[in-house]
Amino acid sequence: MDDYKDNIQKSIDKIEADLIKLSKDIHSNPELCFEEFKAVNWLKEILKEHDFKIEDNSGGLETAFKARFKVKKPGPRVAFLAEYDALRGKGHACGHNIIATSAVGAAIGLSKVIKDLAGEVILLGTPAEEGGGGKIILLEEGEFDDIDYALMIHPGSINLIGRGGLAASKLVIEFKGEAAHSSSPGDGINALKALLEVFRGIDTLRSDFAKNTRVNGIITEGGEASNIIPDYAAAEFTVRATTRDGLEEVIEKIITVTKAAHILTGAVPEVKEGIIYAERYPNMKMAEQFKMNMERLHEKMNYPDPDMNLGSSDIGNVTMELPAIHSYLKIVEEDVPAHTEKFAEAAIAPRAEEVIIKAAKGLAMTGYDILTNPELREEINNEFNNIR
Repeated sequence: MDDYKDNIQKSIDKIEADLIKLSKDIHSNPELCFEEFKAVNWLKEILKEHDFKIEDNSGGLETAFKARFKVKKPGPRVAFLAEYDALRGKGHACGHNIIATSAVGAAIGLSKVIKDLAGEVILLGTPAEEGGGGKIILLEEGEFDDIDYALMIHPGSINLIGRGGLAASKLVIEFKGEAAHSSSPGDGINALKALLEVFRGIDTLRSDFAKNTRVNGIITEGGEASNIIPDYAAAEFTVRATTRDGLEEVIEKIITVTKAAHILTGAVPEVKEGIIYAERYPNMKMAEQFKMNMERLHEKMNYPDPDMNLGSSDIGNVTMELPAIHSYLKIVEEDVPAHTEKFAEAAIAPRAEEVIIKAAKGLAMTGYDILTNPELREEINNEFNNIR
């Protein structure tokens, strides 16, 4: 086993310069969700150089793809998940350049030893994590049906395994009224007034929200002139809850508040519900194996504080359909949050480069453990089956 893992590490060391260049290229060319054409082409190029077979347009998405490396002897199918979309106006302030590059390195590293084994190594390019729900679309289109285990890492402020995530969705609420001059407000129907009633109603509900339920919103349209009663107003809300079921309950309450605002004001509402990001169930058997491999690389992995704040990601939906991990590796101090300029700077700093190489090795070695250890696979599968 040590010989194989040593070979994985050596193979990744050989492509270190290529991986760092790939990360820098993605970072300096940020692309928004479903528009990640440059990043996808760069990922495909390096994978082709290492004999991966490319399947384009996975799930009907132009910037999704599947790269395969398999041997004649059938066996488990292990996938490394690559994210590469950027944030609007903030570039790679979530470090997806690191996620993509470490996944590529892991896939190539594991492919160098699978020739002597059985199974298949897959790199799945998953676009639009930031709001587009790329993995959810790929799940719905069957792109995970031929994957047995999924692995990825995310940069953060602490080395972590087993961190969960909240269910989340976006709501767009619009009201249509009738315009009138402000000197005769009774001649119109104030769409903005109706929207403000929704905000008030949500604030009234907050005391009854379950733990970890969060609703945050902004007004995106509120009128064009202060002396005109607005005939149109709109807001966008992000809603989070501990579970998908809990999220749907909160959304129903917000819809009820919206209907009440219609009754109060006469403005006609329309609610547009976004894609639902499910809560996250990281597979701890896989995570513990990753922890062991990372500690072999002198990275101590920690367990999450039960009271720590949680975010949301479309990896949550994946964890409900197959065993998956989404572990974290530190690139910034704990007082530096993601989605900030400082985090974007850290995503291209020397520590980020170190994380790319170590993460690639840790992921690849964990993939190797899964491919070669039937007892581990049974434990992983049993754990997964118990969360469903």
